[in-house]
Amino acid sequence: MKKVMSGIQPSGSLTLGNYIGALKNFVKLQDDHQCFFMVVDMHAITVAQDPAALREQSEAVAALFIAAGIDPVRSNVYMQSHVPQHAELGWIMTTLTAMGELERMTQFKDKSSGKDSVGAGLFVYPSLMAADILVYNADLVPVGEDQKQHLELTRDLAGRFNNRFGEFFTIPEPYIPEVGARIMSLDDGTKKMSKSSPNAGSYIALLDSPDVIRKKISRATTDSGREVIFDPANKPEISNLMSIYSECSGMSLQQIADRYEGQMYGGFKKDLGEVVVSTLEPLQQRYHEIRSSGAITDILAEGAERARIVAAETLNGVKERMGFLPAR
Repeated sequence: MKKVMSGIQPSGSLTLGNYIGALKNFVKLQDDHQCFFMVVDMHAITVAQDPAALREQSEAVAALFIAAGIDPVRSNVYMQSHVPQHAELGWIMTTLTAMGELERMTQFKDKSSGKDSVGAGLFVYPSLMAADILVYNADLVPVGEDQKQHLELTRDLAGRFNNRFGEFFTIPEPYIPEVGARIMSLDDGTKKMSKSSPNAGSYIALLDSPDVIRKKISRATTDSGREVIFDPANKPEISNLMSIYSECSGMSLQQIADRYEGQMYGGFKKDLGEVVVSTLEPLQQRYHEIRSSGAITDILAEGAERARIVAAETLNGVKERMGFLPAR
């Protein structure tokens, strides 16, 4: 059985893009893989966080994992900070990483651009991400397009370790679904839907109320045309809305185009609002049940305990090969 590892930061509200591009795939992968799904709270603090907000968002993201359909019995759901082997292997990976490799990371360039002071944690973020993956010897890593460069560095570091210290790490492969992997902003079809966007109207949060969802979709940007057709190059906004419709309804893009042939965008957007509402309502109900029950505390504790067993075995093997004295 292959191992899968992925995580989501507890910063901002998870969006419909996170659900379609990540959580839905997490749910599918757990049927045939050993899965490690974590809330990456240590990555979150590479930028300043309010402590109360970090605690709340960490628990909320974990609860949304379960509400989306991740089974905490079949999959390991836990906080990154609850498995200390991540941080220790992260330091080891940092020592194997060249400054030039980190300086070439486009995410670091984007996030540090125009700032007078940038934390070292943001700079070495990719080394910790490599440790997140390698500490479980993951075979597959569900990643978005914006994380592919980090995964390439992880692959390089795994190969570098193997060359220096003998074959040990699995070289992980990206898992990027062809459909639904990238849901775009509601106000700009050329930009990814982001929970960090300052414009709340650009994304649908998983916990938005039905009326808010309907309003956001009704105000979503479209082109000046009238045809509901899938043409990302020339009609990125309407194509994005069709992708959302398809992912939430199960209809193909062609079926959607046929249904709305000759109709205006208004009717299509109104129906899309109802499709999204009906998709998210059961998730929201399950989320509130989990939060009110307090069950998430036990789920995270059990997931971390199982993850630590695997991570500790990997870290011990790394340290033995590198020449560290074993602890007694």
